[in-house]
Amino acid sequence: MKRLEKDSLGTIDVPKDALWGAQTQRSILNFAIGDELIPLEIIHAIAQIKASAAQVNNHLGLINSEITDCITKASSEIIDGKHNDQFPLKVWQTGSGTQTNMNVNEVISNIASKRLNNPLGGHDPLHPNDHVNLSQSTNDVFPAAIQIATVITLKEILIPELEKLINLFNQKSKEWKDIIKIGRTHLQDAVPLTLGQEVSAWGAQLEAALKRIEMNLKELYPLPLGGTAIGTGLNTPKNFDNLIAHDIAKKTSLPFETATNKFAIMASHDGLVNTMSQLKLLAVTLLKIFNDLRLLSCGPRAGFSELQLPANEPGSSIMPGKINPTQCEAMAMVCTQIIGMDTSVSIAGSGGHLQMNVYKPLIGYNILKSIHLIQNASKSCRENMIKGIQPNKPKIKQYLENSLMLVTALAPSIGYEKASKIAQLAHDNNLSLREASNQLNFINQEEFDNLVDPKSMVEHN
Repeated sequence: MKRLEKDSLGTIDVPKDALWGAQTQRSILNFAIGDELIPLEIIHAIAQIKASAAQVNNHLGLINSEITDCITKASSEIIDGKHNDQFPLKVWQTGSGTQTNMNVNEVISNIASKRLNNPLGGHDPLHPNDHVNLSQSTNDVFPAAIQIATVITLKEILIPELEKLINLFNQKSKEWKDIIKIGRTHLQDAVPLTLGQEVSAWGAQLEAALKRIEMNLKELYPLPLGGTAIGTGLNTPKNFDNLIAHDIAKKTSLPFETATNKFAIMASHDGLVNTMSQLKLLAVTLLKIFNDLRLLSCGPRAGFSELQLPANEPGSSIMPGKINPTQCEAMAMVCTQIIGMDTSVSIAGSGGHLQMNVYKPLIGYNILKSIHLIQNASKSCRENMIKGIQPNKPKIKQYLENSLMLVTALAPSIGYEKASKIAQLAHDNNLSLREASNQLNFINQEEFDNLVDPKSMVEHN
């Protein structure tokens, strides 16, 4: 069943019960590209902008209280997720996001019509442009919505999960502080450290990444709302920009404010590009950490096998008993994807022309998708792998005792050249360091034992 709707281009058939209208329907037909929909976080942020705009427009005398109430109630329903199925538009649409802004405007209009038992599409009591979009343009609404959605999603979704992951690594670091193992540089034996020290590096890396993300949130608080089409504020009443930013800040409990230069934020989206780059850097950090975990757990008999990962599922359809580091592999794929998505956002950010960047849907989609991917992967790895990791103490001890790089502790006493000769003799003749040292007699056995003590080697910091 269809109903006939009209817009400035003429008439078009819309599904009878759909809350969207003509412009949304045209976008459905004209941009049937891919499966990626505009993220609901952006939709909900646009709805918040509409609610706040209605309040400010009423305060400034542009609309009456009845219109304001209709917009506010409809927007609240959208924010609460009651109409998520009414936002069917793809990411691959106009680069400004105009169709999505109109999608929200049309749905708000029709929610109000439906509540009053008026015909859908009749724009009674709300007109999508004249009332819902009053004092706004897609060009200031859509980037502001991406910023709002990004801040909220980071704070509610990703940051709490990163804090849990950091706490777990710090806990493991404390638990394993007395387990001394051999270090590795260039994937070759090096001087010893504790397993706790090794793990502490991972926690510290993630803490630094988290601080960068939190610090760069400051770039997203200034909003371009009130700039309308290009930043001049045409068709926007005086002080609208300050009032709407204040209302959004109050409703979200976040320090949003009006941008001092709206031209810059509307023509370019450097703050969003920077946020994506911080997500990329977090992905780089996670990829390094989980590659370390893959190496340290490889084996179990023909590899390092210093860490034992939980056996979550069979690892092979042909090799019985094989267990693979599948959580690490999932994380590696997620991180690789995000690194690629960052490249897309970088190109998109540089692709704006004059007063308009027309890659907004891509930028918003990639950032929000990245946040969810990292959060999901981090949670999965934390719950299904990291919690259950156990050190393989016999293997760790074996590698430590057989390492030739413990000879490094002798260098200050007997010199680099003599210490090298001890290590080379031990390696060439399959001797222990003590046996090689006794043969060369550069140092007595008691002093050798005092110096070549792994515990003393890891306590210098």
